[in-house]
Parts: sequence; C-alpha cells; structure tokens
Amino acid sequence: MTADTTPDNPAQRRVEAILAELTGTGEETGVQVAAWLDGEVVVDARAGRADLAGGRPMGPDTLVPSWSTGKGVAAALVAVLVDRGVLAYEAPVARYWPEFGAAGKEFVTLGQVLDHTAGVPQLPTDVTPERLLDLPAVAAWLAGQRPRWEPGSAVGYHAWTYGVLLAEILRRATGRTCDQLLRDELAAPLGVSDELLFHVPDHLLPRLATCYDGGWAALLERMPAEAPFFAAVPRAVLPVAALANRADFRRTPLPANGIMTARAVARLYAALACGGELSGVRLLSEATLKEAATGRASGVDRTMGIPWTMGRGFVVGDASSPPVRPPSAFGHSGSGGSTAFADPAARFSFALIKNRMTAPGLDSRLVHEVRTALGLAAA
Repeated sequence: MTADTTPDNPAQRRVEAILAELTGTGEETGVQVAAWLDGEVVVDARAGRADLAGGRPMGPDTLVPSWSTGKGVAAALVAVLVDRGVLAYEAPVARYWPEFGAAGKEFVTLGQVLDHTAGVPQLPTDVTPERLLDLPAVAAWLAGQRPRWEPGSAVGYHAWTYGVLLAEILRRATGRTCDQLLRDELAAPLGVSDELLFHVPDHLLPRLATCYDGGWAALLERMPAEAPFFAAVPRAVLPVAALANRADFRRTPLPANGIMTARAVARLYAALACGGELSGVRLLSEATLKEAATGRASGVDRTMGIPWTMGRGFVVGDASSPPVRPPSAFGHSGSGGSTAFADPAARFSFALIKNRMTAPGLDSRLVHEVRTALGLAAA
C-alpha cells in the first residue's frame, strides 16, 4: 500500500497532539489512528514506538496485533463471499462442514456463528496456547460439542471459537484458507494486502510491533473465577501481550483476531461506510452490506455479561458509556483498546490501533475529538 498524503486539517492536528502527549509520557507505547470522511482520508497519524528494546518507531505500515478488531474484518470477508453466492447467512454450517451437524447442531447457521448465537463459545478447560493454535484439532472438538443454549435464542460471545469455526467453514466451502481469502477477495482489491492480515508471513515479521501490557492483564485476572467468560477464554489463553508476542500465535491464521495497520482497516471501513465501494472498487452490494450490518441479536451477553447488539459479525451501535460508535455505526473492538468501525450515516470510518494493552477509554476520546473537529455529531 502506498502512503496516503498526510491530511492537513484540525482533526489531524488534534490527533497528532494527543498521540504525542500520550506516547511522550509513556501512557501509550505506539499508536496509529486513521479516519475517512466521504471517501477521503481525513486523519492518518501515528506516534511512539513499535518496539521499546530496539527503539523502532511506530510507522504507518507497522503491523500491530489488534485482537478482536479482526472479527470485523472477518465479517466483511464473509459478507463479500455471501454477496458472490459462495456462502449464505441462512445456510446450516453442516452444508459446508458435515461433521459439525452432530450433537444438536444440525440447524446452526453461518449467520448464528457470526452473531454469536450458535451456542458453542466454549473451549476445553485444559486448553493451552499450543492446543488452541492447533486449529483442525479444536475444530474437530467443537464439531462434537453440544450447544450450551438453544442456537439462535441468546447472544454469547464466541471469543476464540468464532475464529476457529469461521476458519474451518471458509476452508470447507472454498478450498482456500482464511488468510488466502482475505488477501485475494478483500485486501488486494483495497490495495492493503500486506497490512490487513489474520497472521504474519515470515517476510513481514520485521514490520510487526511488540505488544506491551498496560494493566489489561490485571483487569482480566480480577474477574471472578466463576465468570462465564472463562469457559470461552480459559486463563491459559487470555488475550494478553505475552500471547500476542508468541511466534506461533503470530503465524496462525485465526480470524478471531487481526494483525493490521490503522490506515488499512480504516480504508476497509471507509468502503463499508460508503455503501460497499471506495475509489472505484466495489467490494459488495449495498443490499448485502445492509444485511450484514443490521442488528440481528440483542441482549445481555451470556459470556461477557454486557448488553449489545450483533449483526453478521459486526457489533452494531454501542451500549457502553461513553459510547465509541453512534447508533448507526458498526464495527468491532479488540482486547487492550484497539477499535475500528464505519458510520454510514456520516460516511465516516475510524480506526485506533495500538500496542500497549490497556482498558478502553482512548477510543471514545479520540473519536469524540475527530468528529468534533470535522463538525460531525457526537457518538
């Protein structure tokens, strides 16, 4: 991807000032922010370090593990394949993956996997990072599991299994891996083939940022031991910096996560904010995009214990306070504070990608600052 011309406007200058302050004090290590409005780049900023030991700066093309921000990228990829007739939201998963139809899952649909109502968020209690990253073995284990609730009846965040299930469904349906599909069907048309990834190939490893903990691990450890969250995310595979920095994690194409730049994922969401087309490149039809980005399941999440609304892999609106996304927006956030979304009502997209894992907060601050500087309504 060639670098876009750095914008010169109040939003860009305000973001640059905030990032300089945060990285200068050490509150953040390295941060990238990008935003588009009406098909044009309006913010493309970064500051700080990609790696403290080597002093490598956070560049515009530095790749950053961004955790579940990648779930929205996977949702966009599936939408493209649905638009082309390769997949169907209402199709049973067993159509593509016959073994999955066991133990009461014969009618679980692809759409239910995407909106987290399939009922199989669980992992083996004794899972390790090595076992989690053996995707065929985990997929086979999930195929034999009985749903924890009637599929389609409740939302329960499939934190890791979202990625395991999609990776297997995509492979079975197309004969290609999820990373091949992402490159060929989504990233290459947008010109971001080496910046929007589910894993990092060896030749791109020198561009990968190191992750650091900024209190995120302690926040997770303080959760009650009996919390349903730990059935979906056992303590051995918590989404923390130590896991992100493992070589095997970086090399495993698991679409529960993404490794990306802010400018690449903001470009993707800019296309979605503009009806599925950007700079003459149409990714998918407006009808399929509307289907993907419309809320399908709402309620208090059985895994997370928070209320939200899910579309076909996208979080729709925002029930948090203060909100990051306005009601018309859709996207996904990731552990440690990264986020990306599209707001079609304003034809606006935003991405914050960072390598120090902290509690959320910077996302809502920066979105507010950018929208205010651009004269857009608050989230």
